[in-house]
Amino acid sequence: MERLQKLIAAAGICSRRAAEQLILDGRVTLNGQVVTELGTKAGPDDLILVDGEPVRPLARTRYVMLNKPAGYVTTRSDTHQRATVYDLLYEDDHVLYPVGRLDRDTTGLLLLTNDGELTHRLTHPSREVEKVYLAWTDPRPTRETLKQLRQGVELEDGPAVPKAAHIASPEHFELTLAEGRNREVRRIFEAVGHRVLLLRRIRLGTLELGPLKEGKARPLTPHEVRALRELVDLA
Repeated sequence: MERLQKLIAAAGICSRRAAEQLILDGRVTLNGQVVTELGTKAGPDDLILVDGEPVRPLARTRYVMLNKPAGYVTTRSDTHQRATVYDLLYEDDHVLYPVGRLDRDTTGLLLLTNDGELTHRLTHPSREVEKVYLAWTDPRPTRETLKQLRQGVELEDGPAVPKAAHIASPEHFELTLAEGRNREVRRIFEAVGHRVLLLRRIRLGTLELGPLKEGKARPLTPHEVRALRELVDLA
């Protein structure tokens, strides 16, 4: 027996967090009964429906890395008719969902998968999975600003202390975070008086962007998948 949200995520419908919200919203039924309790469990012989559609196990788990360009939103569809990251993927990969998000103007590494358990663990705050960003700013990096970054700053939703901060070149910083708060990198730089001109994510946990061209996607190698799963204690 497994919790409903885990079974829904494992079917590639959405992440586990999103599955929990589906349950709370009353959009999930178990054997004909609407379920709103997050602790509810089901087995292989139970009928689970989401919005009236049956939840079926996936035959194949897939992992894709995209080098996201600026100007694309991280969502399947957009009410403002803006371009989405799914416009850059093969149609077969439209069933995948992103592991975390990048805002519209942020570029770089975006992982998409139908592995719900991996997504849950990589995005859970308790795991403190590292994300590494390069940030080009105005004004340019200074040692005084670097000192402020390493000490941490106070944001409206609490203190933010990078795990690491470096001046990567005269034009940009390298920043490592272990949180996933909304627009956190940009807000950190705003707090020290710097405007972010360009922001690129180059690493997520053990996964590195490498030479993948902007706007292109590729499947992860077995070694990359294994390293990510080991990072979050998945066999």
